[in-house]
Amino acid sequence: MATFRELHSSGTPLVLPNAWDVGSALAFVAAGYPALGTTSFGISSSAGTPDGGRSGRAATLALAAKLCRLPVHVTVDFEDGYSDDPVEVAESVAELAALGVAGINLEDSLSGHLVEPLAMAAKVAAVKDRNPEIFINARVDNFWFAEQATPDAVVARARIYAEAGAEGIFVPGVAAAADIRSIAAGVGLPLNVLAHPSLTVAQLGQLGVSRVSSGSLPYRAAIDAAVSAADSLRNGSQTPAATSYWDMQARLVAFEQGTTPTQ
Repeated sequence: MATFRELHSSGTPLVLPNAWDVGSALAFVAAGYPALGTTSFGISSSAGTPDGGRSGRAATLALAAKLCRLPVHVTVDFEDGYSDDPVEVAESVAELAALGVAGINLEDSLSGHLVEPLAMAAKVAAVKDRNPEIFINARVDNFWFAEQATPDAVVARARIYAEAGAEGIFVPGVAAAADIRSIAAGVGLPLNVLAHPSLTVAQLGQLGVSRVSSGSLPYRAAIDAAVSAADSLRNGSQTPAATSYWDMQARLVAFEQGTTPTQ
């Protein structure tokens, strides 16, 4: 199996689905994805708390411990590291590394605003020094929070993070083809973006993108599908097709026993 790093240089973008629990992860594995990530929004929402605010550390670590039993690479959405202290962030990531996590996302914002790039760079450097095997995907949030939302500002931050040891750059919220092409050309590292309805994965690859994350889209779509299924019962319309109880149960039984079925 290709390493997680090699998946970023295969010639076509790595499509990375983001799981929020074991059931969703098992479904992605059964669908043939070689790597999966976690979604902080999906994890927080499932627990009844808003995304961000450093509330998801324990739940994220608990889910990572389970997902690392799967025969795929796992990368974890680790928000801002849940601390301002680079050493504390590095030690938290060491817990993930000990579980077998292949990579992390580490973001340069807190409470909806960008932090100073040197503060983020200090975290990246500490994590890389403590955990050299971890693939650090530095998230640059200019476009996500509409602060200094220009390719030049993103590239400036990305280069600081690259010098600190980041191996990939994640720019959520960027959607214009010209902006994506400019950022990809300027960062010098594999570029990760969120899936967007206006551009296909193939088109993103042509713009220089190496990784396309689903983010919380599968979780949000699953919630919409759940409501739609209930509405079909209430309205007397045809119920939607779904994976059978028995197939999903078989996946969970196999997971509990330490194997993973392919269906």
